[in-house]
Amino acid sequence: MTIKKLHILAFLPIFALFFSCQEKNKETNSLANINQVSYNFHIRPILSDKCFACHGPDANKREADLRLDTEEGAFAALKESPGKFALVSGKIEESEVYHRITSEDPGELMPPPESNLALTENEIALIKRWIEEGAQYEPHWAFTRAEKPAVPEGTEWANNEIDQFIYHKMLEKGLEPNPKAEPYELIKRASLDLTGLPPSPEVLDRFKDFSGEFTYEDLLDGLLSDPSYGEKLAVLWMDISRYADSYGYQDDNIRTQWPYRDWVIHAFNENLPYDDFITWQLAGDLLPNANKEQILATAFNRNHKYTEEGGVIDEEYRIEYVLDKTNTFSKGILGITMECAQCHDHKYDPFSQKDYYEFFAFFNNTPEKGYEGDVSVSKPAKTPVLWMDHEDLSGIMDFINYQDTTKLSVSVMGELEGEEKRTTYILDRGVYDAPSVPVSASTPASILEFPEDLEANRLGLAKWTVNRDNPLTARVFVNLIWQEIFGTGIVKSAGDFGMQGDLPSHPELLDWLAVDFMENGWDIKRLLKQILSSATYQQSAEITKEHLAVDPENIYLVRAPRLRLTAENIQDLVLASSGLLHQELGGPSVKPYQPEGVWEAASSGRGVLATYVQDTGKSLYRRGLYNFIKLTVPPPKAIIFDASNRDQCEVGRGRTNTPLQALVMLNDPMVLEASRVLAMNLGTQFNDDSEAIEHAFKRILCRDMKPEEQDLLESYFEDQLERFENNQDQIKPTLEVGEYPIDPSQETARNAALMQVIVSLYNLEETITKI
Repeated sequence: MTIKKLHILAFLPIFALFFSCQEKNKETNSLANINQVSYNFHIRPILSDKCFACHGPDANKREADLRLDTEEGAFAALKESPGKFALVSGKIEESEVYHRITSEDPGELMPPPESNLALTENEIALIKRWIEEGAQYEPHWAFTRAEKPAVPEGTEWANNEIDQFIYHKMLEKGLEPNPKAEPYELIKRASLDLTGLPPSPEVLDRFKDFSGEFTYEDLLDGLLSDPSYGEKLAVLWMDISRYADSYGYQDDNIRTQWPYRDWVIHAFNENLPYDDFITWQLAGDLLPNANKEQILATAFNRNHKYTEEGGVIDEEYRIEYVLDKTNTFSKGILGITMECAQCHDHKYDPFSQKDYYEFFAFFNNTPEKGYEGDVSVSKPAKTPVLWMDHEDLSGIMDFINYQDTTKLSVSVMGELEGEEKRTTYILDRGVYDAPSVPVSASTPASILEFPEDLEANRLGLAKWTVNRDNPLTARVFVNLIWQEIFGTGIVKSAGDFGMQGDLPSHPELLDWLAVDFMENGWDIKRLLKQILSSATYQQSAEITKEHLAVDPENIYLVRAPRLRLTAENIQDLVLASSGLLHQELGGPSVKPYQPEGVWEAASSGRGVLATYVQDTGKSLYRRGLYNFIKLTVPPPKAIIFDASNRDQCEVGRGRTNTPLQALVMLNDPMVLEASRVLAMNLGTQFNDDSEAIEHAFKRILCRDMKPEEQDLLESYFEDQLERFENNQDQIKPTLEVGEYPIDPSQETARNAALMQVIVSLYNLEETITKI
């Protein structure tokens, strides 16, 4: 062993003691900062981690017939110790829970040593204080009506109410916010967040330091009014609505749901209030005098997979489709894991199996079939279908980008009436052919009782969903928008606001935003401008040692987050910065470059999607939103960059860091073609090599070069220029990538060298990171 290693080992006990003291100080401080111990925010997380395995909702694993997850169970007399109680309000000495968690007898100690679980001193102190304060249980925070809390006292740092809530939490943790970001950082950040596109050099120059004619507010207003705004936000909704261009399952043939995507883009750009946005998608067909646009919106419910395999049982798959609609609604709009109750009562949340099938009943009366027959013919839309002709497309639905002369069809919702209406049953263990007790359409009382004056159909469900008293809808949506901007929601588990989900990091801010959102007409653009106008959003992304020590995950937002762009936005940035992007709004999906054989390897060999037919021309250079998604073979490049595979509702994406991502950026034909096109355009525009490199840098990284960066890139350019001048046979193979036309006179060593510089710029971490 080396002397260096021995020295490190010698200091390990000191390091351990230091971090132990730090942790104890942290715990002591956290307890001192609590005015009132809350069951929801302080006690239940401890009990859930350390106690519920044996004393929770699972009757099969429950020990001593003791439940600590309910007030009734916790305050009941102990069956194994007559006359004693687990908890006695305000009385530590009479509460067996406290004696057991502080016992020094291994046979009495809880959690038992063999469980490998142990309470910290801070956790024991919290439980002790909670009992002393009355051991009050509370209804789950997310199922209580959202009220607008008082805004904490102002600070000079704050731009709006958001900052006052954020700053109050910072102070609790002994933190201070970062300085304001540089103007070029804010311009790029806001542009990527609101449009998914990088700012052009002209935009960067126009706004500069925001001290002139054009202000930061002008920037936000311009971005929110840009048609690209609707495309950017539509990516989130395509994941939630599990949009795809094929049916899934084995044959996985083509379908025409893309007009629904055009509608979503249109709705966001027109700033359709969120309550209407949801109502139209759930029940546009049931609105009085419903028009075709409102009916088209109901395609939201029909984006799930469909089987086209002969020999399937029709009712089995029809039930699968209704289950999917129910689960998508509950997860994407309400943020709850209702699907857990398909087969049995929910183990953790207050949802019974009866509650689940009462939800299910709202979606169970569409004239949809599990299988439409004739496996040799794949229909572009399944029953019920909305047909659109050119009169529609030049009228109320002129936002749909359709150039063909044939009619267009989309799968939408319809409703059975009268004697055709189905009776909904609780399905024993969730099996399609095991109906048991009949139920009527209704909603869980634990969320909000279904009013008697509402229609017992999807329109009634929509009204219930956007009711001011519904505790979930607004909270879930503002949390999704927060997640879009900051990478993590105020509630980290954006699709699970239930008892096993994450607690909100800033519960008062979440409620304030949710109520404010409803009070101001469910205005999405206003919500986004509110967030982007905050001082919280406008902070620098610089990370300090203190940040990493106290708040490594940036939960308290003392800095702007550093987030790798989504798969679609990486494609958009490369195409836009190179000048290749074809900014056509809406229309059918396109098939860009893709590795040979990937598609066919997972294909059944039948139908029009049996082989991959790449598009050509302008279709190759469209935004990532429009890439064709075949459910059995999602776009491989997008999946490498953590895109949703769209086979079910998803409310968030992971952000991994893998070697495959680097390989894509180095070898993808789109990146290489974009580099070549930009190199040739700049080579023509600038005679001076340094100016060409400087302009490329600004287009791609959205800032001016530093002197050391300029020296490095110019040196690399000279190396590459020498390489190509000495190896003329390498020029043509390097430049002739992609289908964009190339002028033979531009096949020069200079352009090839400049292309290599641009490829390196696209491969910088800063390029594909929002900072």
